[in-house]
Amino acid sequence: MTHQIVTAAMLAIGDELLSGRTKDKNIGHLADMLTMSGIDLKEVRIVADEEDAIVAALNALRGTYDYVFTSGGIGPTHDDITADAISKAFGVPCEHDAAAMKLMAEMYARREMEFTEARQRMARMPVGAAHIANPVSTAPGFVIGNVYVMAGVPQVFQAMLDNVIPTLKTGTRMLSTAISCPFGEGEIGSPLAAIQKTHPDTSIGSYPRYVGQTFSTEIVVRARQQASLDAAAEEVRAMIETIRQAKAEGNQSAEAAKS
Repeated sequence: MTHQIVTAAMLAIGDELLSGRTKDKNIGHLADMLTMSGIDLKEVRIVADEEDAIVAALNALRGTYDYVFTSGGIGPTHDDITADAISKAFGVPCEHDAAAMKLMAEMYARREMEFTEARQRMARMPVGAAHIANPVSTAPGFVIGNVYVMAGVPQVFQAMLDNVIPTLKTGTRMLSTAISCPFGEGEIGSPLAAIQKTHPDTSIGSYPRYVGQTFSTEIVVRARQQASLDAAAEEVRAMIETIRQAKAEGNQSAEAAKS
């Protein structure tokens, strides 16, 4: 069976993310939405509000992955430079988009607010870009090439993404199963690595847990084909049982030695 793999990256933009003033909520939401759509999020970068940094990161990502999603830096203030940086990356002018200007002018008129020069900045985008609708606050995001540019405000980012997802090509969805393991990573590391090597078409992750004085692990097996998933999961369960039996025999031997 042939599996179509579609890849994506995210570029989160903003000094406030790097300083810790703002806690990012968009990366996890994007990852969830892409996973449900059969698109693999392969890389996330966070960059400051610096044009050269944005351009370099964007050009590296858009040439590597099928899609790039950005968040942040398309607001009304002087440090919202994402539109300019993306225009520079694509080698096109950044201009006030006529359709965006009309949308926003009408919105501010309805609200009886002045459509100031600062607010007009939110209508700037690379020449040739298409709108991403913004049902929350009207000012559109935009798409150019394989790059989708959206707001950093989580409510707006999520609303824009809802409009983007149905337009994307999707791949074969990743299947997964979680297996509870009563042993810590120190005990399962080597045999688990051997299982992963035997099943290269799967991805096996281990996530340690510590409750009270006890270590345990959740093992998650992922694959695009059910048969591959089942085969690897069966070996993981057999590994857990082997360790369990070995420990039980060891305990019995220790008790016998004491008597």
